[in-house]
Amino acid sequence: MSVKTIILDWAGTTVDFGCMAPVYAFKKAFKNKHIELTNEEIRKPMGMLKIDHIKQLLSLDQVKKQWFELYGRASDEKDVRGIYQDFEKYLFADLAENSHLKPETKQAMKKIKQLGYNIGSTTGYTKEMMEVVFETAKAEGYHPDYVVTPDEVDSLGRPYPFMIFENMRHFQNHSMDEVIKVGDTISDIQEGKNAGVLSIAVTEGSSVMGLSLEEYKQLSKEEMEQVNQQTAEIFYQQGADLCIKNLLELAELLQEQSLLQRMQIKKEKISVN
Repeated sequence: MSVKTIILDWAGTTVDFGCMAPVYAFKKAFKNKHIELTNEEIRKPMGMLKIDHIKQLLSLDQVKKQWFELYGRASDEKDVRGIYQDFEKYLFADLAENSHLKPETKQAMKKIKQLGYNIGSTTGYTKEMMEVVFETAKAEGYHPDYVVTPDEVDSLGRPYPFMIFENMRHFQNHSMDEVIKVGDTISDIQEGKNAGVLSIAVTEGSSVMGLSLEEYKQLSKEEMEQVNQQTAEIFYQQGADLCIKNLLELAELLQEQSLLQRMQIKKEKISVN
């Protein structure tokens, strides 16, 4: 059965090279509580529903230790809500500015649409956040056929597969074999694997790579190749079926349906074993 629907992530995949907007907002929100986090710590749960992301960060051993030293108790739901409110405030302040298209997105999406594919999307952002991101992306020439946020699946975001299933319902896909999930975080890969669809990771500008566009451009070609390879190795260790550098490579793949079919056969064999 041929692929019909491509489900793309947003920040780090199609917009916001390096997935910078949420990193800045998380860092500021936790700093308000006098908790210092590294970018690496912040990025590890990236792609999850943002309030779940905060809970994951609060569960880190060093954060629990800092919190107890500061407040003499463990964090609770009230603390989670307070940090989330600060996170939202900081995110919305810079979200439009940090939602510009990645360099290849517009050209790649034009090619994929010309090939006749449905373009769906999933995200860790809420509906209100996505309204900002969507309008910025649309103004720059990218608008997928369908957008699903965690709010629309009872807040059961990644790594749950329900946003993918909602895309499949909308596009009336008959089988998981008709769908490909593409993203830039470990949560994206987990979401795709849990849904039983082909899961492809984008390395360039991904949250896993963790470099801004300016930082990436300062690298030599050899350094770029090295950091993309290192990022791909992380994704493969987490179960990605394939890694691509950017969305133009995805468009090229979609022109080669035979390659995708071979990958699906390989995936099916792995599932059986």
